[in-house]
Amino acid sequence: MLVLRKADVEKILGGREKEHIELVRQTYSLHEKGETAVPHSIFLRFPDQPANRIIGLPSYRGGENPAAGLKWISSFPENIQSGIARASAVMVLNSLRTGHPEALLEASLISAARTAASAALAADILTEGRRPQGVSLIGCGVINLEILRYLQAAIGTLGEITLYDTSRVRAEEFARRCRELLPDAVVTLADSIEDALEAQRLVSFATNAGEPHVDLTPAEPGTVVLHVSLRDIDPLSVNGAHNIVDDADHVCRERTSLHLTEQITGGRAFIDASIGQLINGTVAFTPDPDKVTVYSPFGLGVLDLALAVDVHTTARELGIGVEVTDFLS
Repeated sequence: MLVLRKADVEKILGGREKEHIELVRQTYSLHEKGETAVPHSIFLRFPDQPANRIIGLPSYRGGENPAAGLKWISSFPENIQSGIARASAVMVLNSLRTGHPEALLEASLISAARTAASAALAADILTEGRRPQGVSLIGCGVINLEILRYLQAAIGTLGEITLYDTSRVRAEEFARRCRELLPDAVVTLADSIEDALEAQRLVSFATNAGEPHVDLTPAEPGTVVLHVSLRDIDPLSVNGAHNIVDDADHVCRERTSLHLTEQITGGRAFIDASIGQLINGTVAFTPDPDKVTVYSPFGLGVLDLALAVDVHTTARELGIGVEVTDFLS
Protein backbone atom coordinates (compact mmCIF):
# COMPACT_ATOMS: atom_id res chain seq x y z
CA MET A 1 0.00 0.00 0.00
CA LEU A 2 1.20 3.49 -0.85
CA VAL A 3 0.60 6.11 1.83
CA LEU A 4 0.43 9.71 0.61
CA ARG A 5 0.71 12.41 3.25
CA LYS A 6 -0.67 15.91 3.02
CA ALA A 7 2.60 17.35 1.74
CA ASP A 8 2.76 14.64 -0.95
CA VAL A 9 -0.78 15.37 -2.13
CA GLU A 10 -0.20 19.12 -2.05
CA LYS A 11 2.91 18.77 -4.21
CA ILE A 12 1.01 16.81 -6.85
CA LEU A 13 -2.17 18.92 -6.87
CA GLY A 14 -0.52 22.34 -7.05
CA GLY A 15 -0.97 24.41 -10.20
CA ARG A 16 -3.18 21.92 -12.03
CA GLU A 17 -6.53 23.65 -11.69
CA LYS A 18 -7.49 23.41 -15.37
CA GLU A 19 -6.64 19.70 -15.45
CA HIS A 20 -8.82 19.09 -12.40
CA ILE A 21 -11.74 20.99 -13.91
CA GLU A 22 -11.50 18.86 -17.03
CA LEU A 23 -11.26 15.69 -14.95
CA VAL A 24 -14.41 16.70 -13.06
CA ARG A 25 -16.13 17.44 -16.38
CA GLN A 26 -15.29 13.96 -17.66
CA THR A 27 -16.45 12.35 -14.42
CA TYR A 28 -19.80 14.15 -14.48
CA SER A 29 -20.21 13.01 -18.08
CA LEU A 30 -19.60 9.39 -17.07
CA HIS A 31 -22.00 9.74 -14.16
CA GLU A 32 -24.73 11.06 -16.44
CA LYS A 33 -24.18 8.09 -18.78
CA GLY A 34 -24.66 5.65 -15.88
CA GLU A 35 -21.03 4.52 -15.84
CA THR A 36 -20.50 5.17 -12.14
CA ALA A 37 -21.77 3.69 -8.89
CA VAL A 38 -22.30 6.29 -6.19
CA PRO A 39 -24.24 5.00 -3.17
CA HIS A 40 -25.74 7.57 -0.83
CA SER A 41 -23.24 9.05 1.57
CA ILE A 42 -23.18 7.67 5.10
CA PHE A 43 -23.58 10.33 7.81
CA LEU A 44 -22.20 9.49 11.24
CA ARG A 45 -23.61 11.94 13.79
CA PHE A 46 -23.13 12.20 17.53
CA PRO A 47 -26.07 12.65 19.94
CA ASP A 48 -24.06 14.90 22.26
CA GLN A 49 -22.26 16.82 19.47
CA PRO A 50 -24.94 17.88 16.97
CA ALA A 51 -22.65 20.22 15.04
CA ASN A 52 -20.09 17.49 14.30
CA ARG A 53 -20.26 14.71 11.74
CA ILE A 54 -18.17 12.22 9.78
CA ILE A 55 -19.27 11.25 6.28
CA GLY A 56 -18.37 8.19 4.22
CA LEU A 57 -18.53 8.50 0.42
CA PRO A 58 -17.99 5.18 -1.43
CA SER A 59 -17.80 5.27 -5.22
CA TYR A 60 -16.92 3.45 -8.42
CA ARG A 61 -15.91 5.01 -11.73
CA GLY A 62 -16.12 3.07 -14.96
CA GLY A 63 -14.87 4.12 -18.36
CA GLU A 64 -11.33 3.70 -19.65
CA ASN A 65 -9.69 3.85 -16.22
CA PRO A 66 -12.04 2.17 -13.73
CA ALA A 67 -11.46 2.60 -10.01
CA ALA A 68 -13.13 2.20 -6.64
CA GLY A 69 -12.61 3.77 -3.25
CA LEU A 70 -13.97 5.53 -0.19
CA LYS A 71 -13.56 9.02 1.26
CA TRP A 72 -14.03 9.34 5.03
CA ILE A 73 -14.30 13.03 5.92
CA SER A 74 -15.02 14.72 9.24
CA SER A 75 -16.48 18.17 9.88
CA PHE A 76 -15.93 19.62 13.36
CA PRO A 77 -16.76 23.35 13.03
CA GLU A 78 -15.47 24.31 16.49
CA ASN A 79 -11.96 23.36 15.35
CA ILE A 80 -11.77 26.79 13.75
CA GLN A 81 -11.89 28.45 17.18
CA SER A 82 -8.82 26.43 18.15
CA GLY A 83 -6.89 27.39 15.05
CA ILE A 84 -7.09 23.98 13.38
CA ALA A 85 -8.88 22.91 10.21
CA ARG A 86 -12.62 22.25 10.38
CA ALA A 87 -12.38 19.25 8.02
CA SER A 88 -10.02 16.31 7.82
CA ALA A 89 -10.20 13.35 5.49
CA VAL A 90 -8.62 10.17 4.24
CA MET A 91 -9.19 8.32 0.96
CA VAL A 92 -8.77 4.59 0.39
CA LEU A 93 -8.32 3.21 -3.13
CA ASN A 94 -9.07 -0.47 -3.71
CA SER A 95 -7.77 -2.80 -6.37
CA LEU A 96 -10.51 -3.86 -8.78
CA ARG A 97 -8.66 -7.15 -9.31
CA THR A 98 -8.38 -8.30 -5.67
CA GLY A 99 -10.40 -5.74 -3.71
CA HIS A 100 -7.35 -5.12 -1.51
CA PRO A 101 -6.61 -1.55 -0.43
CA GLU A 102 -3.72 -0.26 -2.52
CA ALA A 103 -3.43 3.39 -1.48
CA LEU A 104 -4.23 5.60 1.51
CA LEU A 105 -4.24 9.33 0.81
CA GLU A 106 -4.68 12.43 2.94
CA ALA A 107 -7.86 13.70 1.31
CA SER A 108 -8.81 17.11 2.72
CA LEU A 109 -6.87 18.76 -0.13
CA ILE A 110 -8.44 16.43 -2.68
CA SER A 111 -11.89 17.18 -1.26
CA ALA A 112 -11.31 20.94 -1.44
CA ALA A 113 -9.93 20.68 -4.98
CA ARG A 114 -12.82 18.63 -6.35
CA THR A 115 -15.34 20.94 -4.66
CA ALA A 116 -13.70 24.00 -6.17
CA ALA A 117 -13.31 22.37 -9.58
CA SER A 118 -17.01 21.44 -9.61
CA ALA A 119 -18.02 25.00 -8.70
CA ALA A 120 -15.70 26.51 -11.29
CA LEU A 121 -16.95 24.13 -13.99
CA ALA A 122 -20.54 25.12 -13.25
CA ALA A 123 -19.63 28.81 -13.29
CA ASP A 124 -17.92 28.34 -16.64
CA ILE A 125 -20.98 26.63 -18.14
CA LEU A 126 -23.63 28.88 -16.57
CA THR A 127 -21.92 32.21 -17.34
CA GLU A 128 -20.87 31.38 -20.89
CA GLY A 129 -21.45 34.43 -23.09
CA ARG A 130 -21.89 36.78 -20.11
CA ARG A 131 -18.78 36.53 -17.99
CA PRO A 132 -18.94 38.18 -14.56
CA GLN A 133 -16.43 40.88 -13.69
CA GLY A 134 -16.34 39.86 -10.06
CA VAL A 135 -17.45 37.34 -7.45
CA SER A 136 -18.96 37.54 -3.97
CA LEU A 137 -17.60 34.92 -1.60
CA ILE A 138 -19.87 34.30 1.38
CA GLY A 139 -17.96 32.33 4.00
CA CYS A 140 -14.25 33.09 4.32
CA GLY A 141 -12.72 29.64 4.72
CA VAL A 142 -10.61 27.09 2.90
CA ILE A 143 -13.28 26.10 0.37
CA ASN A 144 -14.06 29.59 -0.92
CA LEU A 145 -10.36 30.36 -1.27
CA GLU A 146 -9.98 27.26 -3.42
CA ILE A 147 -13.11 28.20 -5.37
CA LEU A 148 -11.58 31.61 -6.09
CA ARG A 149 -8.39 29.93 -7.34
CA TYR A 150 -10.33 27.58 -9.62
CA LEU A 151 -12.72 30.30 -10.82
CA GLN A 152 -9.77 32.36 -11.98
CA ALA A 153 -8.46 29.35 -13.90
CA ALA A 154 -11.88 28.65 -15.44
CA ILE A 155 -13.15 32.09 -16.44
CA GLY A 156 -10.29 34.51 -15.74
CA THR A 157 -12.32 37.73 -15.64
CA LEU A 158 -12.47 38.42 -11.92
CA GLY A 159 -11.37 41.97 -11.26
CA GLU A 160 -13.52 42.44 -8.15
CA ILE A 161 -13.92 40.27 -5.06
CA THR A 162 -16.57 40.98 -2.43
CA LEU A 163 -16.33 39.12 0.87
CA TYR A 164 -18.69 38.45 3.71
CA ASP A 165 -18.20 36.39 6.86
CA THR A 166 -19.81 36.46 10.29
CA SER A 167 -16.31 37.09 11.66
CA ARG A 168 -14.86 40.41 10.52
CA VAL A 169 -11.40 39.31 11.64
CA ARG A 170 -11.62 36.17 9.53
CA ALA A 171 -12.86 38.20 6.56
CA GLU A 172 -9.93 40.63 6.85
CA GLU A 173 -7.39 37.81 6.94
CA PHE A 174 -9.17 36.17 4.01
CA ALA A 175 -8.99 39.44 2.08
CA ARG A 176 -5.23 39.45 2.52
CA ARG A 177 -5.00 35.97 1.04
CA CYS A 178 -7.27 36.95 -1.86
CA ARG A 179 -4.95 39.87 -2.67
CA GLU A 180 -2.00 37.48 -2.69
CA LEU A 181 -3.84 35.16 -5.07
CA LEU A 182 -5.21 37.90 -7.37
CA PRO A 183 -3.01 40.96 -6.79
CA ASP A 184 -4.76 43.04 -9.47
CA ALA A 185 -8.28 42.49 -8.10
CA VAL A 186 -10.16 45.00 -5.97
CA VAL A 187 -11.14 43.27 -2.71
CA THR A 188 -14.04 44.67 -0.66
CA LEU A 189 -15.60 43.54 2.61
CA ALA A 190 -19.40 43.64 2.65
CA ASP A 191 -21.30 44.59 5.79
CA SER A 192 -24.03 42.00 5.22
CA ILE A 193 -24.96 38.97 3.14
CA GLU A 194 -27.51 41.16 1.37
CA ASP A 195 -24.78 43.60 0.31
CA ALA A 196 -22.62 40.71 -0.91
CA LEU A 197 -25.50 39.26 -2.94
CA GLU A 198 -26.19 42.61 -4.55
CA ALA A 199 -22.55 43.41 -5.33
CA GLN A 200 -21.68 40.76 -7.94
CA ARG A 201 -23.35 38.62 -10.62
CA LEU A 202 -21.47 35.53 -9.44
CA VAL A 203 -21.82 34.41 -5.81
CA SER A 204 -20.36 31.46 -3.91
CA PHE A 205 -21.75 30.20 -0.60
CA ALA A 206 -19.31 28.05 1.40
CA THR A 207 -20.44 28.31 5.02
CA ASN A 208 -21.17 26.07 8.01
CA ALA A 209 -24.90 26.88 7.95
CA GLY A 210 -27.12 24.09 9.25
CA GLU A 211 -30.44 25.71 8.36
CA PRO A 212 -31.54 28.05 5.52
CA HIS A 213 -31.06 31.71 6.44
CA VAL A 214 -30.77 33.63 3.15
CA ASP A 215 -33.36 35.21 0.87
CA LEU A 216 -32.03 35.72 -2.67
CA THR A 217 -34.14 38.83 -3.28
CA PRO A 218 -31.11 41.21 -3.19
CA ALA A 219 -29.40 39.31 -6.03
CA GLU A 220 -29.79 40.89 -9.47
CA PRO A 221 -31.70 38.86 -12.09
CA GLY A 222 -29.29 36.69 -14.03
CA THR A 223 -26.96 36.17 -11.07
CA VAL A 224 -25.37 32.72 -10.80
CA VAL A 225 -25.15 31.39 -7.25
CA LEU A 226 -22.79 28.53 -6.41
CA HIS A 227 -24.60 27.03 -3.43
CA VAL A 228 -21.73 24.82 -2.32
CA SER A 229 -22.70 24.57 1.36
CA LEU A 230 -26.25 23.55 0.40
CA ARG A 231 -28.11 24.83 3.48
CA ASP A 232 -27.96 28.62 3.13
CA ILE A 233 -30.82 29.52 0.78
CA ASP A 234 -34.43 29.46 1.96
CA PRO A 235 -36.78 27.07 0.12
CA LEU A 236 -38.96 29.87 -1.31
CA SER A 237 -35.92 31.39 -2.99
CA VAL A 238 -34.86 27.98 -4.28
CA ASN A 239 -38.32 27.40 -5.71
CA GLY A 240 -38.27 30.78 -7.44
CA ALA A 241 -34.87 30.24 -9.07
CA HIS A 242 -33.45 28.09 -11.82
CA ASN A 243 -31.80 25.09 -10.20
CA ILE A 244 -28.92 22.99 -11.51
CA VAL A 245 -27.65 20.06 -9.42
CA ASP A 246 -25.00 17.37 -9.68
CA ASP A 247 -27.42 14.57 -8.75
CA ALA A 248 -31.00 15.16 -7.60
CA ASP A 249 -31.21 11.94 -5.57
CA HIS A 250 -28.13 12.91 -3.60
CA VAL A 251 -28.82 16.61 -3.12
CA CYS A 252 -32.43 16.16 -1.98
CA ARG A 253 -31.37 14.56 1.32
CA GLU A 254 -30.14 15.47 4.79
CA ARG A 255 -32.23 18.63 5.10
CA THR A 256 -30.42 20.56 2.39
CA SER A 257 -32.25 23.61 1.05
CA LEU A 258 -33.34 21.54 -1.95
CA HIS A 259 -34.53 18.70 0.27
CA LEU A 260 -36.70 21.17 2.21
CA THR A 261 -37.97 22.64 -1.07
CA GLU A 262 -38.92 19.16 -2.26
CA GLN A 263 -40.84 18.56 0.96
CA ILE A 264 -42.69 21.87 0.65
CA THR A 265 -43.53 21.59 -3.06
CA GLY A 266 -44.15 17.85 -3.12
CA GLY A 267 -41.71 17.11 -5.93
CA ARG A 268 -38.59 18.09 -7.85
CA ALA A 269 -40.11 20.11 -10.68
CA PHE A 270 -38.09 23.11 -9.47
CA ILE A 271 -34.87 21.36 -10.63
CA ASP A 272 -34.10 22.30 -14.25
CA ALA A 273 -31.18 19.97 -15.03
CA SER A 274 -28.09 18.22 -13.77
CA ILE A 275 -24.62 19.45 -14.61
CA GLY A 276 -24.00 16.14 -16.41
CA GLN A 277 -27.00 16.74 -18.66
CA LEU A 278 -25.65 20.17 -19.58
CA ILE A 279 -22.19 18.73 -20.28
CA ASN A 280 -23.56 15.89 -22.44
CA GLY A 281 -26.16 18.09 -24.14
CA THR A 282 -29.03 15.79 -23.21
CA VAL A 283 -31.11 18.65 -21.74
CA ALA A 284 -31.45 22.13 -23.22
CA PHE A 285 -31.28 24.89 -20.62
CA THR A 286 -32.03 28.50 -21.50
CA PRO A 287 -32.19 30.60 -18.33
CA ASP A 288 -34.89 33.21 -17.87
CA PRO A 289 -32.98 36.53 -17.63
CA ASP A 290 -35.31 37.59 -14.82
CA LYS A 291 -34.32 34.64 -12.63
CA VAL A 292 -31.31 33.76 -10.51
CA THR A 293 -29.63 30.44 -11.33
CA VAL A 294 -28.53 28.32 -8.36
CA TYR A 295 -26.00 25.48 -8.67
CA SER A 296 -26.27 23.05 -5.75
CA PRO A 297 -23.67 20.25 -5.88
CA PHE A 298 -23.99 17.60 -3.18
CA GLY A 299 -20.39 16.63 -3.81
CA LEU A 300 -20.28 13.16 -5.33
CA GLY A 301 -17.67 10.76 -3.99
CA VAL A 302 -16.76 9.77 -7.53
CA LEU A 303 -15.16 13.22 -7.97
CA ASP A 304 -12.89 12.55 -4.99
CA LEU A 305 -12.15 9.18 -6.52
CA ALA A 306 -11.20 10.70 -9.87
CA LEU A 307 -8.74 13.16 -8.34
CA ALA A 308 -7.37 10.58 -5.90
CA VAL A 309 -6.62 8.14 -8.74
CA ASP A 310 -4.83 10.91 -10.61
CA VAL A 311 -2.78 11.81 -7.52
CA HIS A 312 -1.97 8.14 -6.86
CA THR A 313 -0.89 7.54 -10.46
CA THR A 314 1.32 10.64 -10.46
CA ALA A 315 2.85 9.69 -7.10
CA ARG A 316 3.80 6.27 -8.46
CA GLU A 317 5.41 7.87 -11.49
CA LEU A 318 7.38 10.36 -9.38
CA GLY A 319 8.31 7.95 -6.59
CA ILE A 320 6.46 10.02 -3.97
CA GLY A 321 4.95 8.60 -0.78
CA VAL A 322 5.63 5.84 1.73
CA GLU A 323 5.30 2.26 0.54
CA VAL A 324 4.02 -0.09 3.26
CA THR A 325 4.85 -3.56 1.99
CA ASP A 326 3.51 -5.55 4.96
CA PHE A 327 0.18 -3.78 5.52
CA LEU A 328 -1.86 -6.93 4.86
CA SER A 329 0.71 -9.43 6.06
